[in-house]
Amino acid sequence: MLVQSIAILATLVTAPSEPQVLTLEQALEIALSDNIAVKVADKEIERAEYAKKGTYAALFPQIDASASFQRTIEKQVMYMDFDMSSIMGPGAGGSEGSTEGGESSAPSSNDGMEVGRWNSFSAGVSAGMPLVNFQLWESLRISGQDVELAVEKARSSRLEMVTQVKSAYYAALLAKESYAVYKEVYDNALANFEKISLKRDAQKASELDYARAATTLANAVPNLYDSQNSITLTLWQLKAVMGVDLDMEIDVAGKLSDYAQDMSILFGEDELNLDNNSTMRQLAIQAEQLASAVKSQQYAYLPSLNLSFVYNYSAMANDFEFSTYRWTPYSYVGLSLSIPIFSGGKRYNNVRAAKVQASELELQTENSRRQLQISIRQNINTMETAMHSYEAAGKALESAQKAYDITQASYEVGSSTLTDLNDAQLALVQARMSVSQSIFSYLNAKASLEQTLGCDFLE
Repeated sequence: MLVQSIAILATLVTAPSEPQVLTLEQALEIALSDNIAVKVADKEIERAEYAKKGTYAALFPQIDASASFQRTIEKQVMYMDFDMSSIMGPGAGGSEGSTEGGESSAPSSNDGMEVGRWNSFSAGVSAGMPLVNFQLWESLRISGQDVELAVEKARSSRLEMVTQVKSAYYAALLAKESYAVYKEVYDNALANFEKISLKRDAQKASELDYARAATTLANAVPNLYDSQNSITLTLWQLKAVMGVDLDMEIDVAGKLSDYAQDMSILFGEDELNLDNNSTMRQLAIQAEQLASAVKSQQYAYLPSLNLSFVYNYSAMANDFEFSTYRWTPYSYVGLSLSIPIFSGGKRYNNVRAAKVQASELELQTENSRRQLQISIRQNINTMETAMHSYEAAGKALESAQKAYDITQASYEVGSSTLTDLNDAQLALVQARMSVSQSIFSYLNAKASLEQTLGCDFLE
């Protein structure tokens, strides 16, 4: 009954059939094309390019068309400080303007005169462009630096994504090797349990040995299930960072031991620099932007010269008979010179604020450099420790394997107990896991170091 229950539990950890096996290079290539963060970074580059083009448009003439209509509610009244009859002539107004006494009834200056018509129409084109504008020219340089910054941020996203894919890939390999170790432990425990069951039935084994064998077999099942579950979780993580469907069945190729022969410090002292580090490159571009921002604020003290052109048609009437309107053109070309004189200290304080921001960035850059140098040293130390641990674990594995083989042979002939065999197997499992863990630690530290140094996957 116990054997049947354990066999049913073992079927729960059966691996999926026919998954797509991927090498590390294939996983990286898929991630470089399908990863969401990489796509977002590429979109950011495209956005920065459009923003740069929009800034350069300020150098070209800005042409606008306009049209307007006005309906007068109350006309303006014009008053003059002289007799209106001197303009309109004596007897102005005709018979309707005469009184019974024969005196003229021409309007006086006190009455005023309405000006304009009830309807006003206007349509035209206006254009303008800067001829001399130092602030605008400096802003164009900042826009170009925005594109460079977006490109470097996209590179940083790729470097980070490559590190994530490598870590997830190595974690999947570690999970598979853990499963292989615990599967072998389970198989050995099951074989020993079956042998002791037969011996007990033949009255050649005690109930104590049978109970110990059953306990060892039962304890092997949870580890087997957990290791299989770890494979599923690590593969999900790998699919997530690759940007593929989580329902897609994949598997990783190879073993961690395949990378053991390359465990060495491949970087010389002259290569352990931050010249290609993405963070430092971004900070350098930001420093250039702030330097340009300081110049832009200083250029606010300089004059600017603009060219303008206007061409309008206008008409005024008291009705809406458009065919009878008299349209009058109006146009001009002009130059306008703007000379800054006083702004209440605004320009001066803007320059000081930009300089303070540049100083802040210098401090941030120095702090980032120190943190990255610490990261490099930590990764190098981790790699060296993993290499020493691998050598020691390899020797321990040889000894543990030899001890297990001897103990198993002794157990077959009755010279060793089941407890001795379980102890030897436990030491063997620990040695195997130590070997795998040391390789995994080395590979993770190496991937992190490559990201810090800015080593591209394509290179």
